[in-house]
Amino acid sequence: MGRSVFRCSRGRVQEGDRFTSSRKLEREAGRNVELMWLTGKLAPDFKTIADFRHDNASAIQIACQRFVAICRALGLVGGGMVAIDGSRLRAVNTHEKNYTKGKLARRKARVEESIARYLAELEETDRAETESATPRIHHLTERLASLRGRLGELEAIGRQLEASPDEQISLTDPDARAMATGSDHRGVVGYNVQAAVDTRHHIVVANAVTNRGHDRSHLLEMATAAQAETGATEMIALADRGYYEGEQIRACAEAGIIPMVPKPNTSPAQARGFWGKAMFVYEPQTDTYRCPADQQLQKRFARVKGGKLISVYLNQKACRACPSRPLCTAGKEKRIRRWEHEAVLDAMERRLQAMPEAMAVRRCTIEHVFGTIKGWIEPPRLHRRPFGLSHAAMAVSPSMA
Repeated sequence: MGRSVFRCSRGRVQEGDRFTSSRKLEREAGRNVELMWLTGKLAPDFKTIADFRHDNASAIQIACQRFVAICRALGLVGGGMVAIDGSRLRAVNTHEKNYTKGKLARRKARVEESIARYLAELEETDRAETESATPRIHHLTERLASLRGRLGELEAIGRQLEASPDEQISLTDPDARAMATGSDHRGVVGYNVQAAVDTRHHIVVANAVTNRGHDRSHLLEMATAAQAETGATEMIALADRGYYEGEQIRACAEAGIIPMVPKPNTSPAQARGFWGKAMFVYEPQTDTYRCPADQQLQKRFARVKGGKLISVYLNQKACRACPSRPLCTAGKEKRIRRWEHEAVLDAMERRLQAMPEAMAVRRCTIEHVFGTIKGWIEPPRLHRRPFGLSHAAMAVSPSMA
């Protein structure tokens, strides 16, 4: 019921229609021959369709799980390796109907600025004391009342923001959240859709929808869901840098899942032109680090940071006399920090080096899934690739449709 490849409308054949809303499905159930055959000529109301989706969410999820089980029985799901990724999809909530503390402060400032401007203009008009000023005064008074009402609405929204656990609210779709994206400087008000895809035949074996704007906390959730659906006792989970989080990777390893996530290059020292942590080799036999100048950095102390026990390695004596210190640090000595379970991350790094094609496999497996989904639900765009502007005009001409 989601799509008809060809549809006849007003004597023309239209290609690639997308029926994703309840109202469109209601309309097509009465005029689309393929859909009429599929539904047995049932023509449900759009509210019936919407209620069916809402009331049978768990049953629809079970149907998807049964589909994966059928694919497993047919040998279409390997179960040995999955690719995991997420994508931001827009909700039916505009940026103007989404509020954070920063947005609210900016909008209140604009309203207060407008009120001050209208008050100054009203005072100037009052001093004029002409007959033509009376309609202007009436108009300015109405505008001031409207702006003061808007300011009251924003203050009420501010009180709602204070009660919100994540200090963000959306008025049209309460569950939607503003999320950063690389393609739009304003970000997206919507959801983070997660998917795990089997690498053998690119079957989606697990999915989830969340309003958390990052992927760091989703690796274990998606990997264990994929493992349960595929029945694999040991599984490789491929993911991009956005999923790199120590506790998640450690939990996956403990669950019999082999995570393959490249480490993001977030070293502040390397960004400033100094030697990065990757150039310091950890020696587990002595629990020390070997620097590029062939000096040992010993563990001096440990502290808890962000709930993790972090050990600090340094060698004050060697650093202060080292001729390479300008290349290493701007401080008196170089300090290397190591998480107590960082051996899990080191093992994953070695696996990635032994499998250099891992991220290419991930891209080829998962990226097109979200491209297909967005191609279905986003506003239509010109999918043809014409050989010039004249061919582009023919592609969109009503006479050629």
